[in-house]
Amino acid sequence: MTTTIRNVYCVGRNYALHAAELGNAVPDSPMIFTKPTYAVVHMDGGAIELPGGRGELHFETELVLHVAKPYRPGASVDELVDTMTIGIDFTLRDVQSDIKKKGAPWLPAKGFLRSAPVGAFRPFPGQAAVRDSEFTMRRNGAIAQQGKPADMIFGLQTLVDFIGTHYGLGEGDLIFTGTPAGVAAVADGDKLELLWGDEPVGSFVVALR
Repeated sequence: MTTTIRNVYCVGRNYALHAAELGNAVPDSPMIFTKPTYAVVHMDGGAIELPGGRGELHFETELVLHVAKPYRPGASVDELVDTMTIGIDFTLRDVQSDIKKKGAPWLPAKGFLRSAPVGAFRPFPGQAAVRDSEFTMRRNGAIAQQGKPADMIFGLQTLVDFIGTHYGLGEGDLIFTGTPAGVAAVADGDKLELLWGDEPVGSFVVALR
């Protein structure tokens, strides 16, 4: 299991249908924000405490990359990434809507404790194989979200180059690569299960507190 985590980079609006469902324009270049490392929590099938009473809390299921080597210009995703998983970028949507109106940073809506649960990491099979695959999130047994990396606006190599050039990228960094359409609010007691293809990656129960 990957245990070393340094920077947590997240990509906003990287699937056109997701941008559309929230009424947002498709960006011209990767839209990057960060979460504190304290946001990351590993799924173990049990409960994960998340904020309740602060408006709707939305799930955003994403492919997550773990970087194993320092970025250098010309380095490929296959050279830099050693493992991957599926995770959730939880968002306090009402909080986000309010701070967007004020032009304030997204941290209160995106960076709270345990806002980035991740499943078990597995070897990265290469960007070509990843592009042709699919990930799924089931809520209480029913499919809630499905995503195909081939549908990303900005592919994995573009993301790695952009982040590495503008912000730096090195061993232990995570990249949440964006969510497809289908985001929605969770309820207390919801069981969320994540799959890569047909293979389970992790699960947990939402505990709103």
